[in-house]
Amino acid sequence: MPVVVVTDSSSRLPESVTEHYGIRQVPLHVTIEDKDYREGVDYIPEDVVSTPGVTTSGANPSELTEYFESALEASEGAGVVAVHMSRKLSGTWSSARLAAEKFSGQVRIVDSRSVGLAVGFTAIGAAQAAANGADRDRVYESAIRQAATVDSLLCVQQLDNLRQSGRISAAGRLFGSALSIKPILHMVDGTLQLKERHRTFSKALDKMVDAAVESAGGRAVTVGVQHCETPDVAAEVLATLRNRLRMVTSELTVDLGPILGSHVGPGSVGIVIASHLDPIEGLEES
Repeated sequence: MPVVVVTDSSSRLPESVTEHYGIRQVPLHVTIEDKDYREGVDYIPEDVVSTPGVTTSGANPSELTEYFESALEASEGAGVVAVHMSRKLSGTWSSARLAAEKFSGQVRIVDSRSVGLAVGFTAIGAAQAAANGADRDRVYESAIRQAATVDSLLCVQQLDNLRQSGRISAAGRLFGSALSIKPILHMVDGTLQLKERHRTFSKALDKMVDAAVESAGGRAVTVGVQHCETPDVAAEVLATLRNRLRMVTSELTVDLGPILGSHVGPGSVGIVIASHLDPIEGLEES
């Protein structure tokens, strides 16, 4: 059996893709009025991203141990590679490291240094290597390479959620009190940093597309568009990217979901560019 890949629900991978590659997603948690919900498992109120006082948390060592045990059994000894969101944004990676200590090197942990579909694309890269017969160490190396090269950008419609979340780097001070500012954020070494800021959201979207095209550099790329409650805008962004990129090997559009959405707020739209993936299998036709 091939190496089994584990990730967390921040990866935003659709079920059809995780089923095809055998990727296992550990749920993250959101707490609303002292009630805990597991992302992707429990029903979570639709208005969570606009609800004040919502808190989120990563997977704990006990949960991760259960997933690792099950994945290792399914691999029939080939091993497990776990790809998680940036250690600078969540405690899940640290919990995974603690859980992995119980498995005598059979479980290797990857810090994706990102969040959202960038985590998902890294997990897919690992799973594709596993499907091609790579052993645990080579699957781990494939994930590390993917994590180092994937590019993730995000336009935020309003700043309240981002400010309250505390997930923005020191560059966030540049926002000041100008609520009309529409920032473009960029994942840099595991943290969200300010790339540009614009007066209108449409201008920010245009500049984000420009940055994504520049990142692709004329190569064949996998494109992800992620959004928070704005599917129509996401579709427009993807259509523009199709017209401007030289070659798109696969494309995927996903909602950011309750965990990530509660941090970046309604209206946010992001682009993820990956250049080392085979065409993604298991995608459902839209």
